[in-house]
Amino acid sequence: MARPDGVDIDSLRTRITALAEKVAAAMGMEVILVEIKVGSGRSIVRTFIDQPGGISLGDCERFSRRFSVVLDVEDWIPFSYILEVSSPGLDRPLVKEKDFERFAGKTARVRTWVPLEGQRNFKGKLLGVFEGRVGLEIGAGRKIEIGVADIEKANLVFEN
Repeated sequence: MARPDGVDIDSLRTRITALAEKVAAAMGMEVILVEIKVGSGRSIVRTFIDQPGGISLGDCERFSRRFSVVLDVEDWIPFSYILEVSSPGLDRPLVKEKDFERFAGKTARVRTWVPLEGQRNFKGKLLGVFEGRVGLEIGAGRKIEIGVADIEKANLVFEN
């Protein structure tokens, strides 16, 4: 996706994610997702991080300080932005195959790029990943498989 000024946001997100992953790995953390929200004023670079045992506010602050320095040195972002760093939260995004494996048995919402069986939005129990396809039980024993590449967005659903 390119902006009117020619900036390829997808390419920029890929580069920023790679930088964030290096910083996070050095701190014993993992990058869950990097989002870039472009606005008419300031844009937002939002980074979700995690680590075994969870992420505290202090962890987010430490990562933000280090990552901000790296972003300033690289100077790849050609527009003004706000850097936000957050834990994935209760409705954690599911992005990588290992996310779908790790949370097998949990409830998730999944939105596909194109309709599957006449719909794009699904909610059900994650069954894991099989040959690049996410298994999802969507009710009364009904199971579907969705290609990881076909998933536009997925996240855990908090249940009491």
